[in-house]
Amino acid sequence: MTRTIHVAHSPDSDDAFMFYALAEGKIDTGDLRYVHELQDIETLNQRALRGELEVTAVSIHAYAYLADKYALLPCGASMGDGYGPIVVRKKSDRPKLADEEMKDWLRDRTIAVPGRMTSAFLALQLYLGEFKHIVVPFDQIFDSVESGAAEAGLIIHEGQLTYAKSGMECMVDLGAWWKTRTGLPLPLGGNVIRKDIPKPVQRDLIEILKESVDYALSHRAPAVEHSLPYARDMDADLAGKFIGMYVNEYTRDYGKAGRTAIRRFLDESRQAGFLPAKVELEFAG
Repeated sequence: MTRTIHVAHSPDSDDAFMFYALAEGKIDTGDLRYVHELQDIETLNQRALRGELEVTAVSIHAYAYLADKYALLPCGASMGDGYGPIVVRKKSDRPKLADEEMKDWLRDRTIAVPGRMTSAFLALQLYLGEFKHIVVPFDQIFDSVESGAAEAGLIIHEGQLTYAKSGMECMVDLGAWWKTRTGLPLPLGGNVIRKDIPKPVQRDLIEILKESVDYALSHRAPAVEHSLPYARDMDADLAGKFIGMYVNEYTRDYGKAGRTAIRRFLDESRQAGFLPAKVELEFAG
C-alpha cells in the first residue's frame, strides 16, 4: 500500500541539492510517495511547532521546542564547520573594530534578523547577549540595512557569499567564532520526523533520505544544475561552493562531533538563559 509523505524544506540551493534525487525520481522509494513543500525556515519552524508536518527541515534552535513531537533524523543536517551565519553592515572606510568594540557597537544598534527561532539568532544571542532587533524575511535583510531600517543584518543562506556584491562588509562570522571557542561545527539546521510515524516507516525514510544525499554527492553536476533556480544571485560555480559548505559528511550523518555540537549549542544556550529547559535529544533510527 502506497503511503504519501510530505517533506518540507527551505527554497535554497543546499536543500534543493540534497533532495534532488527524490524530487526528480532518481531513486526507488518503494511504497513511499513524496510530496515536497518549500517554505522559508522560520515558517517551517512555526509549522513544526504546531505539529503540521511529517518530515521537515527545522532550525536546531527550534528543535529545542519540538523534542516532544519530533525526533532528529540522522541525515540532512546543515553544519557550519568554521563558517556560518554572518553579521553585516554597510561597507565603509572605517577601521575594523576589535572584538569587544564590535560587540559594543552591535549592542547599541538595531540588527535585522531572519527569525527568532533560527539557529543564527540563537548563535548571535550567545555571542552578544541581548540585543535590539527587528524580524524581516531572510531575503530582505540586505534591503533593511541599505534602507536604514536596521544598522546591521544577520545573514543566512547564500548571502554569506554574496554580501560584498550588495555593498556590505562582514563584521563577524558566527560559525568561525563558535569553532574557535569550541572546536566544533555550528549546528544550524536539521531534518526531523514526527514521532507518531510508525518505526518501520521511519527506518525506510532514513534510508531513502541517505540515498538521496549520496546520490546528489555522486552526481554533483546535475544536482547543482537542479539547485540553480534556488541559488539567489549566484552562478553555477558560486552555487556549487555554497552547496559544498553545507552538504557534506555531516549531512550524511551527524557523527559524534555533530551530535556533540548540538548538545553543547543547546546546553550553553540554556545556561545563558536563552532556552527554558534542558533539551533531551532523540535521533530517529
